[in-house]
Amino acid sequence: MVYAIVRAGGRQEKVSVGDVLTIDRVPVASGETLQLQPLLLVDGETVTHDASALAGVKVVAEVVEEAKGPKITILKYKNKTGYRKRQGHRAKLTRVKITSIGA
Repeated sequence: MVYAIVRAGGRQEKVSVGDVLTIDRVPVASGETLQLQPLLLVDGETVTHDASALAGVKVVAEVVEEAKGPKITILKYKNKTGYRKRQGHRAKLTRVKITSIGA
């Protein structure tokens, strides 16, 4: 079994061919491909983690869709002063499907 640890959106993710991954928004249109940076490659018994050896390895992903994360509500409150503040946030995400891992 071949899998890789890649850097995607400031985090490290374990991926293999066919996996669908949710990462931070990337400026790539739906249906196009993008390359992810591999940090580790495992091919059966062989483990590759050397930066010079990983320079030739490509992890190719196809953008499936753009999505939004869950709504996060931020409330600030200070007792006895009447101070209340409400703020919301919703992360912008991209779903990608790993199409190939190899040299």
